[in-house]
Amino acid sequence: MDAFFASVELLRYPQLRGLPVVIGGGRRKVDEMVRERHGGRPLSEIPAAEFPLLKDYVGRGVITTATYPARQFGVGSAMGMMKAAKLCPQAIVLPVDFEEVRRFSRAFKATIAEIAPVVEDRGVDEVYIDFTDVPGGQREGGRVLARLIQKAIFDRTGLTCSIGVAPNKLIAKMASEFNKPKGISIVHEEDLQTLIWPLAVRKINGIGPKAEARLHGLGLKTISDIAARERDWLVEHFGRAYGAWMHDASWGRDDRPVVTESEPVSMSRETTFERDLHAVRDRAELGAIFTDLCERVAQDLQRKGYVGKTIGIKLRYDDFRIATRDQTLDTFTADAKTIRRVAGQCLKRVPLERRLRLLGVRVGKLARAGEEAAATALQAREPDPGDRTLDLFAAAGSLQEPRPTGDEPGG
Repeated sequence: MDAFFASVELLRYPQLRGLPVVIGGGRRKVDEMVRERHGGRPLSEIPAAEFPLLKDYVGRGVITTATYPARQFGVGSAMGMMKAAKLCPQAIVLPVDFEEVRRFSRAFKATIAEIAPVVEDRGVDEVYIDFTDVPGGQREGGRVLARLIQKAIFDRTGLTCSIGVAPNKLIAKMASEFNKPKGISIVHEEDLQTLIWPLAVRKINGIGPKAEARLHGLGLKTISDIAARERDWLVEHFGRAYGAWMHDASWGRDDRPVVTESEPVSMSRETTFERDLHAVRDRAELGAIFTDLCERVAQDLQRKGYVGKTIGIKLRYDDFRIATRDQTLDTFTADAKTIRRVAGQCLKRVPLERRLRLLGVRVGKLARAGEEAAATALQAREPDPGDRTLDLFAAAGSLQEPRPTGDEPGG
């Protein structure tokens, strides 16, 4: 979906179309605040000049997404609002309406499933579609079906999307970002060298900032630079699994199927504070937030019918370093008090001298409620990737809600 969070808001505020708008920050109801000043006039009739501007924002929030006019100034997802204000002070600020976003997410996915039912959900704003067996799906290399999907989504929601068509998920993901917004990009196997190899290494979904820095340090800037290296050379520098995957990815190889059903690995809740909090001086405030996070995770588990065995916490300090701790129980639970008690034990095992920017609670090693015995047998053979001791590393800003998977950075 194109700038999904922002596009949903522009349906509510069409007068802001074409203007730089950022979504993020606090959760106050901007529409209610503005409407109070205008006597309940329809939102679509309130002048754009009446909305709050980014230059006046004060706080610790981060950007969820931004409209394309705002992105031209270098504003992007996960960027601090105060930093973004220096790049685009004239941008309008709106909070995220998560309920509305989720409603539109369900609507566009249901629309796709009616046309091409083999769909893999990849987050709030992105899916993979296997249209191998869709009648007429191969016409014009898939372009006809892509146009049909775009039109159906727009007719139902008023929102636009960009579609990449390719032999596999890896290339399709890259192609979907070629011509945003409202783009359709077709990549055939024979297009690898002309369309994929010239791209920056970061364009491969799975190469993050740390791997990018290492690749640049080795003189590899483009995907073709990776492809030119022998598999053994990449394995030597990046490890057996990651190096081999990197070599395959650079050659456009990806045999992952479109998975229509999947089980969550964990559930978590976290929040970034408006100001840094200290474990001693702000103990009461932190305690209330901590308890609320544990209760919300428990509610998520119970609502979705899951229980978990591994309970952990996540802290981000005022220097942006992160600490995590996990503890695995003998039995499964979805009880808020149990989660709070074990998470509290984890909290006692991390340094608390520095002020805190973020606090999070996680429950992993999940099983469906009522199927704990089978899950226990399976998990005995498969270690939980979330289990770890103290982990400190540099990190970027974090969102208060799970970020979309496809909306950024390509949008």
